Amino acid sequence: MKKVLLEMEDQKNSYEQKAKESLQKVLEEKMSAEQQLQSAQRSLALAEQKCEEWRSQYEALKEDWKSLGTQHRELESQLHVLQSKLQGADSRDLQMNQALRLLENEHQELQAKIEHLQGDRDLYSSDTQHLQEAMWPMALDADGNDCYSTGSVPGQQ
Repeated sequence: MKKVLLEMEDQKNSYEQKAKESLQKVLEEKMSAEQQLQSAQRSLALAEQKCEEWRSQYEALKEDWKSLGTQHRELESQLHVLQSKLQGADSRDLQMNQALRLLENEHQELQAKIEHLQGDRDLYSSDTQHLQEAMWPMALDADGNDCYSTGSVPGQQ
């Protein structure tokens, strides 16, 4: 019986040892799980913080996008106005160029007329000179004096 008691005592010690080891293992697992939980909670808090930052950036970008859209529409409107003004300026430029060509043509015609009239004047002046030279002996005033030699004009005193 003593032997049985000793065996039972050994078994009891063995079970207690195994129970202690199991408890130790469970405690280690529990501590590991708690550490993992704390790590997961920190990761979650960090992820929520990042999420909030991204949400804030998203809202800011959305506002910037809206502002850029408004600016784009305004610039397009200004572009259309400027294109319209440019078309008007091009039209006026075309009209001015046509008017300039007409004026240049008129100038050339007038210049040609001036040259023709100057030629006529020179010709008439030459003819008048020849006539005066031809009439020289006849140019006597009422007293019988030569009016060209005195520089007087016939009929004036």
